[in-house]
Amino acid sequence: MMNDNQHKSTHGHDEPLGERDLAILEFENRWWQHAGQKEEAVRAAFGFSPTRYYQLLGVLIDSPAALVHDPLLVKRLQRLRDTRQAARRARARNAD
Repeated sequence: MMNDNQHKSTHGHDEPLGERDLAILEFENRWWQHAGQKEEAVRAAFGFSPTRYYQLLGVLIDSPAALVHDPLLVKRLQRLRDTRQAARRARARNAD
């Protein structure tokens, strides 16, 4: 289990990803059938809440170092995030 403060990365262009960042990318490479299973696995693997995990993941997938490390995964995660954000915006517009 990793501490939230351990192995931080600055995500600079020339700086390597930290151990936690690499673990998060590897974790995201796995396909999950059910969201509940993934949330339990996040807690077990990293020791923090799914909310914190997704905050860290959001920052990570915007980092140039992550894009260099695994461009296919990072681009896929960015597309998923962008699609979800667009859907939320559309729902908000329709609610008005």
